[in-house]
Amino acid sequence: MAYDIRLAKIITGDIILAKFQDDLYKDPAILQTIPTEAGVQMMMLPFGYPFEQEFGGEIKAEHVLYQYKNCPEELKNKYLEATSNLTLATPGTLRNLSNLAGGAGGKMGGISGLIKK
Repeated sequence: MAYDIRLAKIITGDIILAKFQDDLYKDPAILQTIPTEAGVQMMMLPFGYPFEQEFGGEIKAEHVLYQYKNCPEELKNKYLEATSNLTLATPGTLRNLSNLAGGAGGKMGGISGLIKK
């Protein structure tokens, strides 16, 4: 299932990233900028943090002041990784599987080494 992931500013002034469906922003993440010596970094947290450690909940579309026209793909990927606990492969990653020992599928060994005698 492809999600419609949107970047928006809500009435509290927070910038959120969430899955948009049925006039609701679901599993919202709050984005915070952190100044560093090298520039600015983004931090993504569940909207209910620190009281909620996992992504969940909903925000009605009527509470959105501004919806950004574009959302960077890298930000969308990081959001999906955070909300699904999966790591997304980037283009070209799968080509490097042949460099693994034993080829693309890896080397299959016997289970006898795992059994204690």
